[in-house]
Amino acid sequence: MKSGDVSRSLAVILLGLMGSGLAQAQADSPALEACLRAWGENHPFGSRPTYRTLATSVKVFGRGPSTADREVTDTPALILVNPGVNVMGASEIELLNPNGWYCLRSAVNVMGGMDIKLHCRARLASASGGTTVWGGDNAAKGVTVMGAITVERVGCPDT
Repeated sequence: MKSGDVSRSLAVILLGLMGSGLAQAQADSPALEACLRAWGENHPFGSRPTYRTLATSVKVFGRGPSTADREVTDTPALILVNPGVNVMGASEIELLNPNGWYCLRSAVNVMGGMDIKLHCRARLASASGGTTVWGGDNAAKGVTVMGAITVERVGCPDT
């Protein structure tokens, strides 16, 4: 490969990466809009909300980093949870901000279990409808094939 060909190839790759970054940023808006619609007019964020993004991990055969949001805010916080992927193992996502309004972009779970630990006072909505194939309850509205996604409330006062 000639030097000019390498430069052109790198330029094409960089443009592709830049384009995908722009598309990703633009894709946030429909996901957030879907969650805000799911919460109805009771959410405190207005028509142009600010938010932060929580990156999740990919787990294969139970290996990979865990995901947790342990930041506690004094006011309501809108958090976009990027897709979690779990293949043939167990995965856990902790969403522990009691003032968190978590928007789950999607979750993909294949032949395994994905548990979402959600603070008792936090809110969770899904940006996607959800699909389950040969699996259990798909409470978090992701894509599940031969597995289950569950949501467990934590931090609740004893009643």
